[in-house]
Formats: sequence, structure tokens, C-alpha cells
Amino acid sequence: MPPPTVPKQAKQVKQVLDKLKDFIPTKYEQTYLYGFRGFLVIQTFLWMFLNTFVPVAVAASKNAQGPFYQRMLRKTLSVLFWNENLLYGTIIFLSARCLAIPFLRNPSKDTLARSMMTRGISLWFPVAVSLAIVKLASSTMGETYIYLFLQGTGNRSASVPYFLPNAFAYFNSVFDVFWVTRNFNTQAASTAFPTQTLWIISAVYSQSYTVFITMIIMPYTRPTWRIQGAILFVIAAWWVQSWAWFTITGLLFCDMVMNMGWKEKALRGIPLTLPAALFKDKTARRFRIPVWAPAILFITGGLLMQFLWTDWRPNLLDGEYLVHTDIYTTGGVNHDYKKTHTMARDDNYLYILGIFIFLETYDIVQKIFANPFFLYLGKRSLSYFLVQSPMMYTVGIKVFTSLRTTDHIGFSGACMVTLITCLAVIVPMAEVFYRCVEIPSKIGAHKFYDFITS
Repeated sequence: MPPPTVPKQAKQVKQVLDKLKDFIPTKYEQTYLYGFRGFLVIQTFLWMFLNTFVPVAVAASKNAQGPFYQRMLRKTLSVLFWNENLLYGTIIFLSARCLAIPFLRNPSKDTLARSMMTRGISLWFPVAVSLAIVKLASSTMGETYIYLFLQGTGNRSASVPYFLPNAFAYFNSVFDVFWVTRNFNTQAASTAFPTQTLWIISAVYSQSYTVFITMIIMPYTRPTWRIQGAILFVIAAWWVQSWAWFTITGLLFCDMVMNMGWKEKALRGIPLTLPAALFKDKTARRFRIPVWAPAILFITGGLLMQFLWTDWRPNLLDGEYLVHTDIYTTGGVNHDYKKTHTMARDDNYLYILGIFIFLETYDIVQKIFANPFFLYLGKRSLSYFLVQSPMMYTVGIKVFTSLRTTDHIGFSGACMVTLITCLAVIVPMAEVFYRCVEIPSKIGAHKFYDFITS
């Protein structure tokens, strides 16, 4: 039997798409960062699915009681592999780490202007299409079935999405995603989006300008000044509870990797000189500390706090809010910040810092994340993020409810069938979204920039 042939028209379409993708001039060589994004795609899917259907197994869940195996999952694997707050911090950190690469490689005014102009356009259209799908689904299917599902399963960790009443409200909600600089969690687009996670696009976009403004001075200042300034910036941003301390740290990593020879210096170790007064022969001692030592220390410290707040003292999980200032209302320490924001946490920061020290230093770690599967997911990370929540709240909840109420299938069996169904729907939908929405939006953004600067 002869092998199946690819239609000529399909080959022509593929050639056109490949040519258009090659037009995007912001590709970079650090592909392992794409792979790391792909790893985050898997983690976000796990969190969204489990928070919807098995909330007891999710760290910081409002559903504290449930089957023993679910509580054990929450106290062990959830901290590492489907941790909501850790995912938010990692996404913002990684965005800053990647965004400055084109400019730091070619620090010209054209590169800077192109990055600033295309950033918003390439995000706006995918978000608009995704919210249009949400609006269409809620208008045709209603939201009563979501309320009944949450009531029937006792899920207090998820919420019924806000209903966008008309097209005008839809337009305003999309506009506000790229307009607001605070109160991210309470904006209409995020509350209308299933799982209420769209605010992360607002945070990433607003922090992009922290990157743009800061990276301008990097090619023209001394490396030591950049490091010292970044440390002061991080401390100030931490005090006022801004995501900028994650952003500036990610940008500093980008600068150190591209301009300061990070890998070579890190592999040699951290130089340490002990004063002569500590020794009998009055001779100073010079050592080099392996870079993996502080990396492990950061990871251990971050995970230890995470596990303590999850397993032992969950009542202390939000205690960190009160050690930051509230710059928008009282001017004192935070009291009501959590109502409208998601917090940038110390434990997540330490963990991410340790992980990226390993990632940026050792070839074996980079090769692990540069595998083809992670790269495939990483290039489609935005599409997966914008597609999987609406699909879970439409197809997934409908399938789960039907299995439990009509077919009387047990909870575990219904979850397994729902998981397979969600994957079967989300994977092709994300691919279609990537090729029909995300890629054209990037190409259109760069074409628009070329047009207005021609």
C-alpha cells in the first residue's frame, strides 16, 4: 500500500505559513527558554483542571477537606507542579527574561521601537478573540450549569465567571486588560474569563514597560552599576509589593547571560576571600563556592516555606501581606491588598531564583528543557493559556456533569474521562488558535511597524 500523499494545496499553505513565521524578526537563539515555557504550559493545564474538578488536591485551595489521597497530593506534588502563585511569579519572571533579548543583542532605536510597538498588538488580538469565544459561549449556553456544577461538587475554589452583558462591555473589558496598572484581579475581563486568570496578561504587559525603560540604559552603564542598581530596585519594588522585583530580576539575568559572561563565570564558582585575621598564619584564604550551592539554598528555602504554609500552618500563608506598604490607599502596611491583587511572594521568588541559576548555568538542564515536546508547547504557550480555560468550563464541565448525573459514573472515572476529553479538545483548538490567531497577530504587528516607519 503506497504511503498517503500530502495534497498540493496543503503544501502551499504550509510554505506560506513558514515564510510568514520567518518574517518575525524577534527570534532568538536561547531555545531552552521556549522549552521552559512549554513546561509551564503543562503545569498551568494541571492547575486549571484540578482547581476545577479536584480542588482539594491544589495548594492554597479553599477546599481543605476531602479524600486522603487528594489531601496528600495537595501537601506534596501540588507545591511543585500545579502551584498557582508559583506559576504567576514564574511567568512574569520569564517574560522579563525573554523580552529584552532582541534589544540587548542589537541595542538600536529601531529594535527598541519595534519591541514596544509590537508587544501590545501581538497580545491584543489573541486576547480579544479568546474573550469573544467566552462571550459567545456564555451568551449561548448561559452560566447556570457552572453554578450548579460548583454547588453539586462543593467547589469553593472556583467561581462562576462574570457575564459580559453586551458588546460594549466586551470591548471595554478587552481595552482595560492593556490599560489598568493595578487592581488586576477585579477587572471585568479577568472575572469574566474562566478560572479568573486573565489578569496575568495585564501584569505581564504593564511590566513590559518596566523592562523597556530599564533596558535602555544597560548598554551604556557599567556592569557593576547595573547589578547594584537592580538590587536596590528589587528591594524598593518588594517594599511596595510590585511585581517589578520579579521583572527586574528576570531582566538582570538576561543582561548577565548576554553581556557579562554569566555561564563561564558561574561555572568557575563564586570567589570568596576570608580575611587573614581568621587564621594563625595571618594569610588570607581564597575559595570558590560552586554556584549550585546558593541555588540549592534558594530552592530549599522557597520550598520549605511553601510546604510549611501548605502542610503545617496554612493560616500563615497570607501573613506576608502585612510586611509590605500599601501605596495606593492608606500608605501604611497592607490590609486589603488581596481583594484586588495577587501577591508577589518571597517563597516563590527564592525558588524561581534557584531554578534559573541552574537553568542558565548548566548545559544538561538546558538540554532537558530544549527537548522538541517542550519547545512545541512553549511556542504555543499563549494559545494554550487562552484556549484551555474556556474549553474546560464549556466542554469539560458539561461532560463531567453528564457522566456523574446521567451515567452515574464514579468521581474518579468521571475525572479521568473529562481529562481525556479536555485534552482531545484543547490540543487541536490551541493549534488552530496558534496558526489562525497568534501567528497572524505577530506578523500583523511587525507589518504595521514596518508600515508606519517606512
